[in-house]
Amino acid sequence: MPAAPIAPATVDVRAIIDRRGVGGLQKLVLLLGFCIIALEGFDLAVMGFIVPVLRQQWHVGSHALGGALSAAQFGLVPGALIAGPLADRFGRKTVVLGSVSVFGVFTLLTSTATSLPMLALLRFVTGIGVGSVVPNTATLISEYVPERLRSLSVSFIICGVAFSSACAGFLAAWIIPAFGWRWLLVIGGLASLLMIPVLFVAMPESVRFLVAKHAPAARIRTIIEKLVPGETTEQSVFVTSLELAGRGETALVVSPAYRFGSVMLWLAYFAALFASNTLSNWLPSFIKESGYGFQAAATVAAFYQLGGVAGALAIGWAMDRRDPHKVPAWAFLASGALFLGLGLAFHSVPLMLLQAFALGFFLIGAICSVNALPTAYYPTQARATGTCWMHAVGRCGALASIFSGAQMLSMGWSADRVFLALIIAPVVAASALLAKRRYAAR
Repeated sequence: MPAAPIAPATVDVRAIIDRRGVGGLQKLVLLLGFCIIALEGFDLAVMGFIVPVLRQQWHVGSHALGGALSAAQFGLVPGALIAGPLADRFGRKTVVLGSVSVFGVFTLLTSTATSLPMLALLRFVTGIGVGSVVPNTATLISEYVPERLRSLSVSFIICGVAFSSACAGFLAAWIIPAFGWRWLLVIGGLASLLMIPVLFVAMPESVRFLVAKHAPAARIRTIIEKLVPGETTEQSVFVTSLELAGRGETALVVSPAYRFGSVMLWLAYFAALFASNTLSNWLPSFIKESGYGFQAAATVAAFYQLGGVAGALAIGWAMDRRDPHKVPAWAFLASGALFLGLGLAFHSVPLMLLQAFALGFFLIGAICSVNALPTAYYPTQARATGTCWMHAVGRCGALASIFSGAQMLSMGWSADRVFLALIIAPVVAASALLAKRRYAAR
């Protein structure tokens, strides 16, 4: 009597990732993710240090420069809105590679700008590329790490923004006086372009995305064997547990089950980026207006970003062990309190450095960590869309911050008055996160 055929073993990809630690392939993905985010952060940060120089060299006012700078933020919004559904349909790696290529080329071209219209056009196209980098990279990372380490892992790569922004500050303090502002953009553009072949060869596609899209089993098995050698056979069937089915990516994000949580994430990110980008874009100018030199302004801004690196890791670690909504909410409230003291510290550089570091710890740290929330909130087929759309709305807050900063400078507001007004934003962000948590509990 012939033997009965052996049923192929079913391999739950999500369960495999969750029950194991972080292996070699996952560490490589984390490192590459950090590098991608660092390149994006450097590109956005350098413009804040270039602004005071352009005001003097091109003899333009704050409003005109604000309009040119806002072009990149205008590009970020459609970039994020479009890239989310594309990444949920064609893959996270594909979209990330395209995005890095676009912002690398156009950052390099921006170094050749000779007028405000040319600068605005180049920054707009750069922004389209930059818009999808953070959310799609965070999505890919979240699908490779155990859920118990998701917040810390996402925070780790997102703090690449703060790390590279700090590097931009130190480089600006040295390069701009010696070689001019254009060389900052040349460095950022070349670094991005050199990263593309490394990503193409070394970064794998999200294995959970491949399972959800019913990719060939051989392709999935190759990745799983790198994650967990010997776990599969040629007959293995790959699934991922606890996933919804039926709805497309766009419909699911705004469906009744997810709508309120989506709106609260959008509101929190909008308010948080409004406050943070006001400081990132205009803090050097505020400090110079208070009578300090360019190097002091760049150094204080760099300490603000360094505080964000430390805060992102600490808050992300706490979110994996405590309430993932309460931890960043309390951090936002703490940053609001620190705004009160930043303006009062302007009479002393050491006090400014300490205050800026603490503010970065709580404000930037909370922003970095909040990026983990949509990756846990949405299922695989809508994760990139949900994360990208949160970023798109948040970028609108960053866009508003450029115009508000220019308006504050033109009106002659003192630094302490600006910081007092900014207290409202982190309070709104904290309230939105707590409202989302309360709704989910119900």
